[in-house]
Amino acid sequence: MKETSQEVPVFLISDLCDLLEEYLEQDQVREIYRAYLFGAEAHEGQHRMSGEPYIYHPIAVARILANMHMDPQTIIAALLHDVIEDTPAVKEQLSFEFGEEVAELVDGVSKLTQIQFESKAEQQAENLRKMMLAMTRDIRVILVKLADRLHNMRTLGVMKPEKKRRIARETLEIYVPIATRLGMNTIRIELEELCFKAIYPLRYRILEAALKRARGNRKEIVSKIETSIKRRLQQEGFEGEVIGREKHLFSIYEKIRQKVQTFSEVFDVYAFRIIVDNVDACYRVLGIVHNLYKPVPGKFKDYIAIPKANGYQSLHTILFGPYGVPIEVQIRTRDMHTVAEGGIAAHWRYKTGEMAGSTDHVRAREWLRNVLEMQKSAGDSLEFIENLKIDLFPDEVYVFTPQGKIMEMPRGATAVDFAYAVHTDIGNSCVAVKIDRRLAPLRTQLFNGQHVEIITAPNAKPNPAWLNFAITAKARSNIRHFLKNMQQDEAEQLGLRLLNKALSVFDVSFDEIPPSRVSHLLSRYGFDTPAQLLADIGLGGRMAQLVARALVPEEEGRQEPPAGEPHAPPLVIRGTEGMLVNYAKCCHPIPGDPIMGFLSAGRGIVIHTSNCSNVADFRKHPEKWIDVEWEEEIEGDFQVGLRVDVSNQRGVLARIAAAVADMGANIENVAMEEREGKYVTMAFTLSVRNRHHLAQIMRYLHNNKHVLKLVRS
Repeated sequence: MKETSQEVPVFLISDLCDLLEEYLEQDQVREIYRAYLFGAEAHEGQHRMSGEPYIYHPIAVARILANMHMDPQTIIAALLHDVIEDTPAVKEQLSFEFGEEVAELVDGVSKLTQIQFESKAEQQAENLRKMMLAMTRDIRVILVKLADRLHNMRTLGVMKPEKKRRIARETLEIYVPIATRLGMNTIRIELEELCFKAIYPLRYRILEAALKRARGNRKEIVSKIETSIKRRLQQEGFEGEVIGREKHLFSIYEKIRQKVQTFSEVFDVYAFRIIVDNVDACYRVLGIVHNLYKPVPGKFKDYIAIPKANGYQSLHTILFGPYGVPIEVQIRTRDMHTVAEGGIAAHWRYKTGEMAGSTDHVRAREWLRNVLEMQKSAGDSLEFIENLKIDLFPDEVYVFTPQGKIMEMPRGATAVDFAYAVHTDIGNSCVAVKIDRRLAPLRTQLFNGQHVEIITAPNAKPNPAWLNFAITAKARSNIRHFLKNMQQDEAEQLGLRLLNKALSVFDVSFDEIPPSRVSHLLSRYGFDTPAQLLADIGLGGRMAQLVARALVPEEEGRQEPPAGEPHAPPLVIRGTEGMLVNYAKCCHPIPGDPIMGFLSAGRGIVIHTSNCSNVADFRKHPEKWIDVEWEEEIEGDFQVGLRVDVSNQRGVLARIAAAVADMGANIENVAMEEREGKYVTMAFTLSVRNRHHLAQIMRYLHNNKHVLKLVRS
């Protein structure tokens, strides 16, 4: 081992082999040494920005993994993790030399260098997606990548400040949460500290200096508390290791930033960890420390009975300590401590033994399955990464299914998130929820200990409005995926109706057009199937009239109606068209109103009333207007605005709301504005059936003595 100018130790292959010999067989170490020779030859002549030979980096990465006692294939992959990306060596060569397993691990970590991307963000997103998918096949891919990122963060010193910050932010946004999700606490803490130092060097130095100054006064208090806890444990006949912990700089900084506390307030919390032999002892020791120091109400957390999503287990409690200082205590077994520090890596060496089915291993696999499902329904790499980031920041709440199973949900999750967590089909068909056996809206936020039962209906579908309150990646990606497919189907149906309406001028329908003519038009427009053409018409991307003219050539005797005569019967609005027919918010058209349709690219048809103030602006684009009319027996609820001026009396809103309800209408929204103290203007958004229904409501409200004026808005 030797030191570089950056004061980061550089380990040689001999140091790595000495470490490996502590837990691997001789022939395995020899195979790892052979991989080192292969990597050294492949990287011959390459140097890092610090000037040292490139091979020092793979050795350092392999050493990080060797400290976790990872298997030989992972160590070999670490030594070769950059050869596909940075040298002429190819995956097939690695497979021949070291086996398919190693080749797949190295390929999973390698970036995509051959494909051209439109932007740096898209390239990074696609690289991350590739690595995450490789990780779902073999979790060791992410262990190699985390070790690689950790060594890169340790050696950031030679880079320019802006590049340091970019790499550190990416690490903090993606790799730190992944390490947290996999329970790899030791790596997470070091990455956080290094990121903090790179992004905010001045804040880091100030906080570090403050920490050094405050340490002297703390040592004596920590020692006294430690001694009193040990003495009480011995009196009760318990053997346990008591460790006084110091908070990490990044943890202190985050608490100061998020909770707007001062350094002294955060630093004055004394933290201790008690490690015992078994689970029974954990709970007994909890009773002992609660007897020694009074517990703070509401600050006890049992992560043994209900582990965190990454498998972390421990008892957490906060106590009123001596001298009035608060004490944080964590109590866990030795196995729990090993898992808390190493996470999924701590179990890898036991994968063929009794710990293969351990809860945290199972939880990690479950999360990876969710990642795989998420990417299948994501539209592109950037959407996948957005969903992944949402999924990587859980702060769990625990709720119960009707069968009594505990479900972990991120804090802020709603009933819709819960439905999708149970099963995608449950989420897609949910219509209501019972929380603690009481009906509640699907947007209801969930809290610890609630009993949640989802009510489904066979023909129910996801609602676009769910995206306003669903927060889990699985729910959001599945809702988007379903809506995309639903929108495509609706766009095709609407496009066919619009095209047949345009073709009716020529006394022909789309089904009667010869297939050869349709194929010719598709190739001219660049579509592969008629469905794509129809969807483009439905989404407002292409005018149905122009397509109709192209499908009925003039040489075949096309007869267009004389100028001034209607070109085709109006399109009938049924109220069941879905997302591709929207009702304008500016004028709130309802059945019975004279209406016009405006083709909007990507949205389909937007319906306006004929006297809408915005119609004048839209008339500048006559080619986008379409004649529409309501279906005679249209059913459904339509939103409309109503402004009501009332005298300022106690309970007047309740009386108006009751009157609206008596007339069979629903209030979607209400806003109130007080005028001169005597009068109040209420702006309602109501759901009504049609214009006649609205007129009945207005007449009924006129009879109320407090109503001075009302007008549709």
